[in-house]
Amino acid sequence: MALRHVKQSSIIKIALLLAILVSVPKTIFIYNMVSQGGEEFSVAWIADFIYRFVFFFLFSWAILQLNANVGYAKYQWSTAVRLNVMVLINIAVLIATLSFFEFLYPYVIQIEMNPKDKGFLAFTYTILLLALFFIGRILRLQVEKQESRIENEHLKQQSLQNELIALKNQLDPHFLFNSLNSLTSLIRENEQATQFVKKLSYMYRYILQSGDSDLVSVKDELTFLESYTFLIRTRYRDRFAIEVNIEPRYLELQIPPLALQLLVENSVKHNEISETNPLKVNIYSKDGSIYVDNPIRLRKTFAEGTKNGLLNLKKRYILLLRKELTVRTKNDIFSVQLPLTKHL
Repeated sequence: MALRHVKQSSIIKIALLLAILVSVPKTIFIYNMVSQGGEEFSVAWIADFIYRFVFFFLFSWAILQLNANVGYAKYQWSTAVRLNVMVLINIAVLIATLSFFEFLYPYVIQIEMNPKDKGFLAFTYTILLLALFFIGRILRLQVEKQESRIENEHLKQQSLQNELIALKNQLDPHFLFNSLNSLTSLIRENEQATQFVKKLSYMYRYILQSGDSDLVSVKDELTFLESYTFLIRTRYRDRFAIEVNIEPRYLELQIPPLALQLLVENSVKHNEISETNPLKVNIYSKDGSIYVDNPIRLRKTFAEGTKNGLLNLKKRYILLLRKELTVRTKNDIFSVQLPLTKHL
């Protein structure tokens, strides 16, 4: 999902409001001094007010933009790392602004700043920075809440659409299983055909049962995958091979159902499988994840498909595990990393 930004109009309005509020005390102080005869009115006072106001506005805009948008735009950092980096950058912007303000002040206003005014200025900007930091975070949280609400609505609509498709394509499971059993009795003498039908029957039963589960064990998923690859090998024979190396300690961990089957299906669908270029898929465990690798030898003609399989799997990972699967292409090897989780 693309990152939504806090609107510039909102940032500018808040920056203007804060610049005005911070400038008011200085303006009231000057007015009182002039009205009581303590100071004579001069153009320098107007220039000083405008100069401070412009700096307050630009500083407020920059800090809000940094904490509401820029800090979340490119890098997927952890919360702790992002917080530390953001604090350091905010402090750096504060120091740079104060230095630039004090450097330009004598040239613009034609008056040197006294130490007391410099101290008050640093205090004002520090307080303003703290307020802006929290305001920026609040603006970010509002956008994230809105994003979450939009995503939830999208998922609800997608779920309803999937239910509608399921209803349209509904087939009585008993009818299909009875038909498969009947087919098995007709081809009983053909051992390979009988085995094929049994594997197909098991696959259909697994798909029906996993439809009620958000996550399944790696062990169950591998058992289903064995039936699926049996059907693939029946078609391609020695032109297709699959090697599975999963450590026993990973077998009871959880994975979205049909995840491995989807990746193997994609490798078969998108790569050439021939006598000269047989396809081998490697599935192995490492560092709390399962990896599915296959060499890239793209077909010249592709089978028709929805092209949404991998995208839907990514969405399921984010929704169910709050994790992201990783897709890599390196040295003509296509690799997908599937994080695992304990039983929820």
